[in-house]
Amino acid sequence: QVQLVESGGGSVQAGGSLGLSCVVSGYIDSSGCMAWFRLAPGKGREGVAAIDSDGNTNYADSVKGRFTISKDNAKNTLYLQMNSLKPDDTAMYFCAADRGPIVWYKLLFSSEYNYWGQGIQVTVSS
Repeated sequence: QVQLVESGGGSVQAGGSLGLSCVVSGYIDSSGCMAWFRLAPGKGREGVAAIDSDGNTNYADSVKGRFTISKDNAKNTLYLQMNSLKPDDTAMYFCAADRGPIVWYKLLFSSEYNYWGQGIQVTVSS
């Protein structure tokens, strides 16, 4: 059984920072492709950041320069450091994983991922 468990969400004022973590366990580990997606009220699911098995990263234009994705394969953990947060970043954030491979231009496509966490809320107030 595969489990992805997110932690670290919460509330912050605009301009602040938050860090998210996602621990992977079961028949998959963090060495494959992993990503963060978000879902805000009234909006579709958006790929935020992704990292493949070689450590290559891909970011949504809306978060480039502000968010950093990384992973620690020894700990089977995916991270998302979010800086300069904006109210538009308010959403439920989901961790996703897949053994891959996933071509780089599809790393932010939710359809490429088979395993998902339960989500964690991030709220940014103005």
